Amino acid sequence: MVRSPKILELNAFDAASGVRLEPDTENLIGRRQRTFGPSSMLFYKRPLHIVRAEGVWLIAADGTRYLDAYNNVPSVGHCHPKVVAAVAQQMGLLNTHSRYLNDGIYFYAERLLGTMPAELSNVVFTCTGSESVDLALRIARTLTGGDGVIVTQNAYHGNTSAVTEISPSSASTAPRNPDVFLVRAPDTFRGGTEDIGAAFAASVRSAIASMQARGVKFAAFIADSIFSSDGVFPGDPGFLAATAEAVRDAGGLYIADEVQPGFARTGEAMWGFARHGVVPDIVALGKPMGNGYPMGGVVIRPDLLAEFGSQNGYFNTFGGTPVAAAAGMAVLDAIASEGLQENAKTTGAYLLDGLKAVAAGAPVVGDVRGCGLYLGVELVRAGSEEPDPGAAERVVNAMREQRVLIGTAGLHGNILKIRPPLPFAREHADMLIDAFAGAVAQP
Repeated sequence: MVRSPKILELNAFDAASGVRLEPDTENLIGRRQRTFGPSSMLFYKRPLHIVRAEGVWLIAADGTRYLDAYNNVPSVGHCHPKVVAAVAQQMGLLNTHSRYLNDGIYFYAERLLGTMPAELSNVVFTCTGSESVDLALRIARTLTGGDGVIVTQNAYHGNTSAVTEISPSSASTAPRNPDVFLVRAPDTFRGGTEDIGAAFAASVRSAIASMQARGVKFAAFIADSIFSSDGVFPGDPGFLAATAEAVRDAGGLYIADEVQPGFARTGEAMWGFARHGVVPDIVALGKPMGNGYPMGGVVIRPDLLAEFGSQNGYFNTFGGTPVAAAAGMAVLDAIASEGLQENAKTTGAYLLDGLKAVAAGAPVVGDVRGCGLYLGVELVRAGSEEPDPGAAERVVNAMREQRVLIGTAGLHGNILKIRPPLPFAREHADMLIDAFAGAVAQP
């Protein structure tokens, strides 16, 4: 059986490939390997030396500008002036832990919660998405008394010890925790005419039954609603509602990981789960909430947090600092004042249509799908549905040579992953479409 590539192996630089590099690049790679060790990966056959960024652009040391269609963490654009100014100003006033009273933190918490369903009215701040998911798991396991967690087959949710255990696509080769049960992602390409929502809910119910048969008590189901690492499967709005019902029927908690689909990225809603009419029990947030400033959060029903708090304490020294709150508030300001949710919707639809037009004449493209500014392009062996990871690697590197940056994803590494910063405009979409057309036309 062929092992699926791990997340750090996708589109990774191979020092043994023999690719000719500039002397300065070779020197930097050598320094990196000496200081970071062998586990630190780089992207592309020819790694990039990036020195600054602005908006949707990454600028290399030689001045070359690369269109960034990969980085979702700088959600409102690289080095956004509002975020930079807010962080700098607050850093000059105060930045300390959250055991002191501070207006700014509460203003931000209230505004963030105002974007959520009314049932989710408490927030616990963290520093990263990994910490957020870790805390969400801890809460779910404490409140249900169970350990069983259901995740999709190639999910990635973070890198703490507990979260790595529920991230099958992580870099870990350790045996999977027997309390973690996998289900196939809702494959909208190979699913045929089946009801994707019903089929996915049935797979979750089957996993719960398998848990019970093995004496494992069910605690939680967790997914990012766009199934990004599995290959980008947004599906039709509403299809996850049946899964939420299955989870609640079995006494489990529904955890929505919004690090990937949240903060207006889908265009259809502020939150990925909202496309499906689902109100999760717990929501995990990560660094896009601060445009890359290290912050995260767990948004939760107050009754659940009260029950957890009656048994456990939680304190995160730099979760919810005044500087983090300033960064978060500036991100919400930018999304609202610059119409970034609507831009994600309209530009994303334009980009999707443009990629589909190219795909119609490219046998190597099996499917183009997406929602807002999160798109996936499935590359296959011509005339089949067989995944072609080699083609994906070739296309990604060909587009890099055309100064457009994307990534790869999926169980087989054959999905082109496109998730630019939210200010991505039609002119940028045209550049990406042209680069994609040129790349898929190459042998």
